Amino acid sequence: MSPTRPTSGASLPEWLSYLETLHPSAIEMGLGRTLEVASRLALATPAIKIIVGGTNGKGSTCAMLESIYLAAGYRVGLYTSPHLINFNERARINGEIVSDATFVEHFEVVDCARKDVSLTYFEFTTLAVLNMFAGSSLDVMILEVGLGGRLDAVNIVDADCSIITSVDIDHTDWLGDTRELIGFEKAHIFRAHKPAICSDPSPPASLIDYAREIGADLWLFSRDFNYSGDRQQWAFAGRNHRRRAMAYPALRGANQLLNASAALAAIEALREQLAVPQQAVRQGLMNVSLPGRFQILPGQPTVILDVAHNPQAAAVLEKNLGNMGFHPYTYAVFGMLSDKDIQTVVQHLAGRIDHWFCASLPGPRGLSAEALSSKIQDAVATLTPPLDDPLSISRFDTVEQAYLAAHERANPDDRIVVFGSFLTVAGVLDALNRKH
Repeated sequence: MSPTRPTSGASLPEWLSYLETLHPSAIEMGLGRTLEVASRLALATPAIKIIVGGTNGKGSTCAMLESIYLAAGYRVGLYTSPHLINFNERARINGEIVSDATFVEHFEVVDCARKDVSLTYFEFTTLAVLNMFAGSSLDVMILEVGLGGRLDAVNIVDADCSIITSVDIDHTDWLGDTRELIGFEKAHIFRAHKPAICSDPSPPASLIDYAREIGADLWLFSRDFNYSGDRQQWAFAGRNHRRRAMAYPALRGANQLLNASAALAAIEALREQLAVPQQAVRQGLMNVSLPGRFQILPGQPTVILDVAHNPQAAAVLEKNLGNMGFHPYTYAVFGMLSDKDIQTVVQHLAGRIDHWFCASLPGPRGLSAEALSSKIQDAVATLTPPLDDPLSISRFDTVEQAYLAAHERANPDDRIVVFGSFLTVAGVLDALNRKH
């Protein structure tokens, strides 16, 4: 039986519920369905199109590009996923989050165009946002890849510039279990004779080989662009352009200069189509914001929110925690999905955590606090050398319960780090929003 289409005047939540019923699986890789429906839509636009993929750093790089181009006076469309609190966070036009009414308008257009084609939630949303952007007189569109690259719905767009921020092990069921296989999947967002930026310091050979095979204009970190910095400021060097004496980006963390360098390399590569003055770069990097990326909340105890959910991101989080000032105790509010590499994530961070507050996550992929607790114990048991102190683990039914318990137990000079999933960070942000 076909799902019942929302009636005229239906709300955005009603439409989102409908989208969840259209396809038998949440993820089904492939461009065929999306391309078929796209051919019936008016998606052509003269806007410059930038596609951003990678294992980690995509969201930060997109946010920096958006902030800089807005500061330079351009009309910018930004599409990212997943959202933290509200679905509307996935699309912004000229820095403003898209309204419910606008989403509904374009969902209706896509639903009429798809006829009997079954689309996943992400495919349907992507087409709606592309349709929305096509009618918005944009100068530049910044589109974040959802999963991989080669078969991701965003890859129907013919990019003017593509960026791959990093390549590491994640989503192995879909992309493969080696960096070479994953790099090959991600490299397919590159286009012949177009700038192809890679800010991974050690890119897989498969990525380089694919770029060479199609004749992409490959920009590699350390070969074609780089950065340097001291305690006060940093500098970027591209192929033909340098930007000196810049303040550090407003986004915190050890990898943000790498992400900023990828953004500035793309801006240099596109300078003939979209000129950006130095002042816009300074202003854009100073004003950029992105919740959940080593986000430190005001007040005591110190609370850090980080969506780190794979080994590479966990290693960066561990480094960032190590660079902070002294805190007597660190409490982890921790929730992860069952298909992630929990053992390696825990091993990266176990030396920084004094007390684990495990939270069950909702949904079919969500892991219970009990199961997560067992995985922490298994991971820590393999550490060499072993931890000095015995494990301290508590279990909670929800992220909010775990956070409230950690907050109650922590002293003002301690710190709480919330990580493991977008859902974990969203649970805390949602609780704090309701409190205020």
